[in-house]
Amino acid sequence: MGTVNAQPVNPGADGPAGQPDQAARTTLQNDGKQENRWQDVIAGLSIAGLLLPEAVAYSSIGNLPPQAGVIALFAGLLCYGILGTSRFAIVSATSSSAAVMAAATASIAGGNQGLRLTLAIGLVLVSGVFFLLAALARMGSVTDFIAKPVLRGFAFGLAIVIILKQCASVVGTQPAHSDLPRFVPELLAQIGHWNWVGVGVAAVALVLLFIFARFKHFPGGLIVIALGIGAGKWLNLTQYGVGLVGSIHLELAAPTLPLLSRAEWLRIGELAFAMVMILYAESYGSIRSFAMKHGDNVAPNRDLMALGASNLLSGLFHGMPVGAGYSATSANEAAGATSRLAGWVAALVVLAIVLTLLPSIALTPQPVLAAIVIHAVSHTLNPALFRSYFVWRRDRVVVISAVIGVLLLGVLDGLLAAIGISLLLMLRQFSASSMLVLGRLGLSHDFVDMAAYPQAKAVPGILILRPNEPIFFANAERILSQARLGIKAAGTQIHTVIISLEESPDLDSSSIEALQDFYRFVAADGKRLLLARLKGPVVTLLKSLDPTVVPPLSLNGLSVDDTVRMAQIDADGSDTEVDGKDCV
Repeated sequence: MGTVNAQPVNPGADGPAGQPDQAARTTLQNDGKQENRWQDVIAGLSIAGLLLPEAVAYSSIGNLPPQAGVIALFAGLLCYGILGTSRFAIVSATSSSAAVMAAATASIAGGNQGLRLTLAIGLVLVSGVFFLLAALARMGSVTDFIAKPVLRGFAFGLAIVIILKQCASVVGTQPAHSDLPRFVPELLAQIGHWNWVGVGVAAVALVLLFIFARFKHFPGGLIVIALGIGAGKWLNLTQYGVGLVGSIHLELAAPTLPLLSRAEWLRIGELAFAMVMILYAESYGSIRSFAMKHGDNVAPNRDLMALGASNLLSGLFHGMPVGAGYSATSANEAAGATSRLAGWVAALVVLAIVLTLLPSIALTPQPVLAAIVIHAVSHTLNPALFRSYFVWRRDRVVVISAVIGVLLLGVLDGLLAAIGISLLLMLRQFSASSMLVLGRLGLSHDFVDMAAYPQAKAVPGILILRPNEPIFFANAERILSQARLGIKAAGTQIHTVIISLEESPDLDSSSIEALQDFYRFVAADGKRLLLARLKGPVVTLLKSLDPTVVPPLSLNGLSVDDTVRMAQIDADGSDTEVDGKDCV
């Protein structure tokens, strides 16, 4: 089902010194899962201590009740455990999706909290539907349209936004505006009213979280929450103005759909597109990176299905959007998970905690919860991730623009701007493509770019060209204009023009019209045009055009070398068959 090897394998060869090859190692690894069930149990117990605190904490980022994150956690672990492919991925609420949800619902509902909750449910449901539709359309590679520099810049800027918003929760103030250019000055202007006891509680909790993170299999989040609850009772923190998480109403109600107007559903559909893009880019990035690390396979379309089912189930029971966040997934891998059983164990442990200790979790001080959020997103605040872009002198403006976009425009508009930057990058790359002039390399059958290989020689009487990018509406006229200039420069020295379209798996209508005009230009110049290396769908498409403009005999899937010989045979007046292979 769209399965792709994350790491190349060669099933027909052994490794050095008689060791099994990569495919055999992967098979042994997969078969060996039965021998590592206890390791999965240990991993599940370890990450449960991380997942529950983060689920409650991310609810606060999304401005939703604490139970929304817990419901999302169960929905993600259950559905991905059944339908997913990665043995490391942990699907639950993420900081990025929570922040996007908060911004998206606020843009429609404003200060109406009841409407925000209803819109949040609808947004999660529509996101789930979009995931399922993408899976059915086999769009597993959609994440490739968001450039990594853009994603990293967005994540970096988002972490800054989340941390600053949590600082407001710690100090017990609420600025009037949510956009950062006004939020930060308003936060600093209220420094005289800051709750310094809350600051102290958060600082101690944050230090403990970073210390506990150094110990493998240690449930630092749960320990910090327990210590926070104990300190709250012992020191009576509420009398110093330190707020608590509050009651968590977790009950299994009948799944319901939100009651929204048609205009609200349409607006949610627009916002769900951005939600799905960021969730899948984040999720697939986590899934693919750990699959490559361990030589596993990935099935992006099946993972789309799993994410769709997870979000649908979460939305039906009024939970948050879910994805495979990097922090939880990396924690699962570091804990030694060998299969998705670790996620199931984590779900059972969280369920046991919820059934027995839920009232106690409601007594968690807000600064402790804020510290958990800050610790969870702190791994993205690493400027070293951007160092390579400055060393390579590539995409520096892009990554900086993504960071600034989030900080100045806000989470939602910053995300949309980041996606827009990615699409503009793609269009710029494709539209800036050029036409290469090919020549024969020595006495071989290879035809290469003559500018890169000066030793390559042109074939007498034939001009051979190849676009270095796929032809589509944004670059078709530019590429073919370059070809016209080459033909004019060659003058009467050539009788045939060959264009290799190996980079173009398909053609859009603008490209087809441009090619027809180019055929007319070449014919008017008294020369013959041949298209080589055509893919099957392109041959079928072009053969349906007017044969007086695009002769069927000019279309073939042969190599450039075979097409050159065919052109030479035609120039000598012979038939059009090369080594028994028909040219069409």
